[in-house]
Amino acid sequence: ILWGTVVAVLIDWLILRFRLASGFRNLGERVSRRPWIVTAITALVYSLVGWIISLPWSIYTGFVRERQYDLMSQTFGAWFGEQLTSLVVSTLMAIVLTVALYAAIRRSPRRWWLWATGGSAVFLLIGVVLGPVLIAPLFNTYTEMPAGPLRDKIVAIAAKEGIPADHIYVFDQSKQHKRISANVSGLGPTIRISLNDNLLERTSEPEILAVMGHEMGHYKLNHVWVLFGVFLALIGIGLFATSRAAPWLIRRYGERWGVRDLADPASMPVLAICLAVFFFLATPVTATLTRVNESAADAFGLDAAREPDGFAKVAMRLSEYRKIEPSALEEALFFDHPSGRTRVRTAMEWKARNVPNPQMVLPEKGCLDDPPETAAPK
Repeated sequence: ILWGTVVAVLIDWLILRFRLASGFRNLGERVSRRPWIVTAITALVYSLVGWIISLPWSIYTGFVRERQYDLMSQTFGAWFGEQLTSLVVSTLMAIVLTVALYAAIRRSPRRWWLWATGGSAVFLLIGVVLGPVLIAPLFNTYTEMPAGPLRDKIVAIAAKEGIPADHIYVFDQSKQHKRISANVSGLGPTIRISLNDNLLERTSEPEILAVMGHEMGHYKLNHVWVLFGVFLALIGIGLFATSRAAPWLIRRYGERWGVRDLADPASMPVLAICLAVFFFLATPVTATLTRVNESAADAFGLDAAREPDGFAKVAMRLSEYRKIEPSALEEALFFDHPSGRTRVRTAMEWKARNVPNPQMVLPEKGCLDDPPETAAPK
């Protein structure tokens, strides 16, 4: 988190320091005098140049380090191809957002952050609804989970909890990495239950049911709406802080950077720096709020699936890429999920309360590596 923020801020500072941002704006002004076109061209070039400058860092964190920890399944070519797809999607989104943002700044110099917060709400809502059907399929193939005992059990848990289970999808994330994952995503007509093929192939039936119970908990407890409200509030606060900090930075350094004022599209890196610093400082808040929701989903999932041993095993599996026993301070400040230690304890406490004569389950030798006997059909 820290180094990611440092790299992002450093890249934006370099773009300002060498007056690249003002060059992007000048390019836009040579093409058109219409403010929205100038803003769109500036955003396009800024996104592309920033992506290129950050590419070495992205390769290290997203490919090299994943290889070092034996989590990556892709070749470099496949990984880079997905990065290009992400670049296209994120750049198109950036153009739309920045055109709307700078229109708000021009029309309401003092209250633009309120309009931007409202626009963020609309954008987030569209993302929740359309993300599962428009964005996710760009990176993975989603197929209906085949009929069978495991699907029937998932549907039974969903039906018991009043959760729509008309669509249960499996997606081919094993082509990218070895992590296990599942989610309940979408809204209204796009709602769906999805689990990756790693979960099916690497874990046992009790573990799968425990994970699905947890994910259903997010839906049943309205965590999408809870986090929507929380993060929208944080966006609003961040934009308000930026509306105060960015003009001060431009007054002090704008001439050196070639940035005229806040309404100048060349100020994009200034806004980006302010928001990056704000959200880094807000990390303990966002991590804690997310972790509280995850803990609630854990409790719901244990009650729904009634698979405490499966839940504990999954928590141990996640230690492949998460620190299983952080210090109390680490967990409080930086963990957006309960630690593996916390989750195993939660599962065993639930078992002690709810299972008559609970027995200790000793893991078999190599249980975290051997293929499960009860894996679902592929």
